[in-house]
Amino acid sequence: MENKKKFIRSFLSLFLFVCTVSTQGQTVQRIEPLNWWVEMKNPELQVILYGKNIGECQVKIDVEGVELQRSRSVDNPNYLFLDLKIAPNCKAGSFPIALYRGTEKVETINYQLKARNTEIKAQGVNASDFIYLLMPDRFSNGDTSNDIVQGLLETALNRDSMYYRHGGDLKGVIDKLDYLQDLGITALWMTPVLTNDMPQASYHGYANTENYQIDPRFGNLETYQQLAKELHKREMKLVHDVVPNHVGLNHWTVLDKPFADWVHVWPEFTQTTYKDQTMFDPYGAIQDKELMEKGWFVSTMPDMNQQNELVAKYITQSHIWWIETVGIDGFRIDTYPYNDLKFMATWTDAIRNEFPEFSFFGETWVQSSASQAFFLGGQKVDQQVDTNLEGVTDFQLNYAIGEALNKENGGAERLYSTLGLDFLYPNPLSNVIFLDNHDKDRFFSVVGEDIEKYKSAMSWLLTSRGIPQIYYGAEVLMKNFSAPDGKVRDDFKGGFPNDKVNKFSDKGRSEQENEMFNHIRTLAQYRKSNPVLQTGKTKHYVPQQDVYVYFRYTEDAKVMVLMNCSTQEQDIRLNRFSNMIGDSIRMRNIQEKDTQKVPNSISIKPKQTLVFELK
Repeated sequence: MENKKKFIRSFLSLFLFVCTVSTQGQTVQRIEPLNWWVEMKNPELQVILYGKNIGECQVKIDVEGVELQRSRSVDNPNYLFLDLKIAPNCKAGSFPIALYRGTEKVETINYQLKARNTEIKAQGVNASDFIYLLMPDRFSNGDTSNDIVQGLLETALNRDSMYYRHGGDLKGVIDKLDYLQDLGITALWMTPVLTNDMPQASYHGYANTENYQIDPRFGNLETYQQLAKELHKREMKLVHDVVPNHVGLNHWTVLDKPFADWVHVWPEFTQTTYKDQTMFDPYGAIQDKELMEKGWFVSTMPDMNQQNELVAKYITQSHIWWIETVGIDGFRIDTYPYNDLKFMATWTDAIRNEFPEFSFFGETWVQSSASQAFFLGGQKVDQQVDTNLEGVTDFQLNYAIGEALNKENGGAERLYSTLGLDFLYPNPLSNVIFLDNHDKDRFFSVVGEDIEKYKSAMSWLLTSRGIPQIYYGAEVLMKNFSAPDGKVRDDFKGGFPNDKVNKFSDKGRSEQENEMFNHIRTLAQYRKSNPVLQTGKTKHYVPQQDVYVYFRYTEDAKVMVLMNCSTQEQDIRLNRFSNMIGDSIRMRNIQEKDTQKVPNSISIKPKQTLVFELK
């Protein structure tokens, strides 16, 4: 009952965030950001006040260190946008914002400037990490008291439906951190955790209706902060999923827009064309680019007008707020190609200005390596805008590994040639490589539930260049195809009350599931302890007999990977790789303890991958 009270208090606080000394018919219903900090590198702060006809009020701030540069009324009289400048010598604490009608003071709001938390430092996510992606609603239910929260549009809880909420939450994730650490995970990425007060399919989080609130069905701000602390205690990192491109149709600024073009407005509903190539096509029509960038992603997700200064500041400040408040280490950026790239460049700079070690990777679900490279920073492919983005979700390697293991002949060539296009990327090690995610077919099903192929895929994932990411349940052979997508978003068995099977325990897993879990754990723990598989250089060879051979190496370590993509057993003579094997005299299969003398040849089964540490 106490937890329910906390959720209600947290939820209502966003609507009653006010210290009123005189009501006189004027009440501020919202103030965002909820607070800010002194000693930020950017002294400028935009504060939004929202309340009935508040735009008709005059504002006075009389405190040392805080300058009111401008008070802006907009088309909607229920908004006031305040431009503040915080002096370098400003002290932490609360200060009054006074509202007047003429000479009469009608309300005073106390706004808090906090001291920055020197104990929280954004670490960034990099090639030393192994990311675990999960959907909080489908992973583990640690607090049943928040399963249903009255006052939200979707209150149904039905684990038998792929579209309703199932009850998973942040407390459930905290409870399973030891499991993830044992698997070898170093970074946690969850699908969005902000309030998603939409009437249907609110569980996925990609249509947020609040910018400063954890969905109360997941927990509250304190729960999220606890998750970050528990991760950092284990030397793990937190990746926060952000959606700068759009919000949910029921977002409070959409239900009562400050001005008409707060979001992109069309004469009638206009959906994006999803044609990313229009963003860089030298012959493309401007109308096609506009449709791609400014069309709505779907009818329930209005497209934010990032070209507007007030919108841009609102988005940027909310993301800085979460990093400083929680101690987030990196952002995964949803639907990256649909954003205004000039905005994304300034957004990235603003965040990195405050948190120099912070990292970003953008979802780029596109169809070529050149397309992926276009959205990265560094301007290696003649982009007009340097987005400063360091990494993308590497869909091209995702397509390639699927072909390598499923194609009867020649699959290795796709993998080899795709990696050979890495010259397009400023830093290929910053790309996130993966087998599946919450939108794609589960890879165990992609390879026809063939355990040898699946082991090969995981061996590739944990030895190739980049930042490996695994989707929850992949380690225990969760399967299905994404038509519809709810089928790849099943519950993790054992994470919910009354589950009859517990896949979090080796005793609840089948022999084959334990075999797969241990295969991944062995590689992940080895990778975690050996920089050669993190930041080591890559050397690969043109496939022969449909066998792909590559090395990861540093000055003092080498790993050799042999991937047989053919349907026949192959005998691979090693003299071809003598330059890389060098003076190594012994080698060890990473899945085994014993070492052996480096042989003249190695026999490798169909679709098998072997990983050797060279001594």
